[in-house]
Amino acid sequence: MSKKEGMNYAPKGEAVYVVEPGEFKVGVTALDHGHIYGMSNGLIEAGARIKYVYDPDPEKVKAYCEAFPDVEVTESLEQILDDEEIKLVAAAAIPALRSELGNRILRSGKDYFTDKTGFTSLEQLEETKKVVAETGHKYWVYFSERLHVESAVLAGRLIEEGRIGKVIQVTGFGPHRLDKEKRPDWFFKKDLYGGILTDIGSHQIEQFLYYSSNKDAQLLHSKVANYANPDVPELEDFGDATLVGENGTTFYFKVDWFTPDGLSTWGDGRTFITGTEGTIEVRKYTNVATDVTGDHVFLVTKDGEEHIRANGKVGFPFFGEMILDILNGTENAMTQEHIFKAQELCLLAQDQAIRIQ
Repeated sequence: MSKKEGMNYAPKGEAVYVVEPGEFKVGVTALDHGHIYGMSNGLIEAGARIKYVYDPDPEKVKAYCEAFPDVEVTESLEQILDDEEIKLVAAAAIPALRSELGNRILRSGKDYFTDKTGFTSLEQLEETKKVVAETGHKYWVYFSERLHVESAVLAGRLIEEGRIGKVIQVTGFGPHRLDKEKRPDWFFKKDLYGGILTDIGSHQIEQFLYYSSNKDAQLLHSKVANYANPDVPELEDFGDATLVGENGTTFYFKVDWFTPDGLSTWGDGRTFITGTEGTIEVRKYTNVATDVTGDHVFLVTKDGEEHIRANGKVGFPFFGEMILDILNGTENAMTQEHIFKAQELCLLAQDQAIRIQ
């Protein structure tokens, strides 16, 4: 796992199996983004068996099989879709292609697990909603900055326990390292990646809805810019937005591609949560100039100050919960309503953003 490159960041945790060996089989396809490795790790650690992998690029398949040598390579996606043992297909396609691929998988009788962002247009979102309703299968999105970060998971638990009272404000920072020379061509084409608020902004909005217990929110303002990359004019290297939830909780977030080369990790992701009885700060990937390990949670309440190191202590329960939801027809890991609302709001933020540079 590379801490320097966010595009290949693939967390590993302790195995906590929720199913018997071979009970839950997965197919993997569309290896366009390195997040597929984190998605695969999480599934395997929850007890899933990745049975097949398919991608038209043999180099991508070779690299994937080096990481997961027990996986069988297929010659087509159809072989995965026709296998009745496969219950879920995981994919990290080019963002603009994720919805269409998901619709095809859902109609084949399987659930779909895609890298974020799941959509690059509101039209795609509405079409997939219809497909989910028609098929009864679920469209899962890998919001890794909450689901695959132990400190972010712990923050949610502290809120559920009432440690900081009612959440009234959330602020999120999601800087990323650009690594421009390592990015594929599609990364710089807006019709393919969707814009910065659609892409990495989707993490931030999903976290806000979750931490603040909101099912909906109003977009107040959003901005995007290309401050420092005139050679790739369709890239947005900065974006921010302000929202207010239906319960009155406010939210501001900022995302950018300006992580300095000297930082020990790909981005100093942080979340600040203010409650009526305390505050939480999450320092996800590093504690700058103090500790290169991540997963720091700073809790302040009437009882005092606490620095909690969550690394290796919390785990990643989402993957097991998702598997059980698929098997049992439940919605404990994450509801479809929550996924679609988070995606809708990031798409609205992108569509309505003021271009400032």
